[in-house]
Amino acid sequence: MPSFDVVSEVDKHEAQNAVDTAGRELSTRFDFRGVDASFELKDLVVTMTADHEFQLEQMKSMLTGAMTKRGIKVNCLEYSKLEGSGKQVKIKATMRQGIDSDLGRKMVKMVKDSKIKVQVSLAGDTVRVQGKSRDDLQQVMAMFRSDDSIDMPLAFKNFKD
Repeated sequence: MPSFDVVSEVDKHEAQNAVDTAGRELSTRFDFRGVDASFELKDLVVTMTADHEFQLEQMKSMLTGAMTKRGIKVNCLEYSKLEGSGKQVKIKATMRQGIDSDLGRKMVKMVKDSKIKVQVSLAGDTVRVQGKSRDDLQQVMAMFRSDDSIDMPLAFKNFKD
């Protein structure tokens, strides 16, 4: 019986590329000339540092634009509180991963409401979808990709035919 698993994870390589792109844009912008501002990615936590709070807001838009171009959903970003240390201000943006139980139940309900002939089960932070036809599984994948209410980046793993 064909099946696949739905997981929520951010591609680390694409995240690094998005942060690097935002850093390059930062170095070429006229309004950031002579300003000590930077992006740093470590374990899916982006640390943004600048001289003023309004510059951090501009850096957020640079980061979200770069992530959008790389195909990463920006809704997975969770911003911490603003930290001020001397002349510099910092903010951390954490990229959330994993399907929590509320989102998992919502995804199961979506599939059951769609009347596609598949079986859906929730196991930890993954959603397993099984069906008789490969076409039915692809319909479920398309439904998850097109739904804007799912604010986490989804990946489809372990596709077995």
